Amino acid sequence: MKIGQWSLHHNLIFSAVNHLISPSLHRNPETMRNSLTMVGTFWAFLSLVTAVASSTSYFLPYWLFGSQLGKPVSFSTFRRCNYPVRGDGHNLIMVEECGRYASFTAIPSLAWQMCTVVTGAGCALLLLVALAAVLGCCMEELISRMMGRCMGAAQFVGGLLISAGCALYPLGWNSPEVMQTCGNVSNQFQLGTCRLGWAYYCAGGGAAAAMLICTWLSCFAGRNPKPVMLVENIMRNTNSYAMELDHCLKP
Repeated sequence: MKIGQWSLHHNLIFSAVNHLISPSLHRNPETMRNSLTMVGTFWAFLSLVTAVASSTSYFLPYWLFGSQLGKPVSFSTFRRCNYPVRGDGHNLIMVEECGRYASFTAIPSLAWQMCTVVTGAGCALLLLVALAAVLGCCMEELISRMMGRCMGAAQFVGGLLISAGCALYPLGWNSPEVMQTCGNVSNQFQLGTCRLGWAYYCAGGGAAAAMLICTWLSCFAGRNPKPVMLVENIMRNTNSYAMELDHCLKP
């Protein structure tokens, strides 16, 4: 066999194998698309908004507002702004700064400890789904119709966890720290002189949107897979290259 003929056969075989292994590389760039429908694109955007809103509210200490020693005080589940310390002469003075509790066990009540864990898990789940949804806007064949529905189920669980955290939060209003801030008249589900902050409503609203709206939209987010068309395309390409290879190998 001549060198030129061998080189031709080698190039033909390499081209056929390369085409079958990575058919997406041979597509026209204008036909490339993401793995989401138009509804799916809106679902990805809303998923990102709800995840960011809930997670931001989780970390900000503005769930509960009150006052102590004439200074405004605010709480979340594991953080607070402005707290009293013993000064010179054993007098209480307010330190005006925000921070988290020194340890998990330092959180004022068991209900708030549970709320911290449950809400944090829900926010992490929503963020994970939102990240995958955004990637689906940029990558083809990443999210199928079934995958979108599974992600919607995960969003429902995440929203349910955050909602459970919001429901647990009032159970900690009878702790000594909260009572000192709320006029010593607060109790479970009774705010006393305190009031709920915007972060609490934002976390609950994000959870509700994730459970109700995002879960429903996820059912129509992914594109339907078309395995039959894919198999037909592979078989057609295989037959075409087999015929060309057979023609070249004939003496």
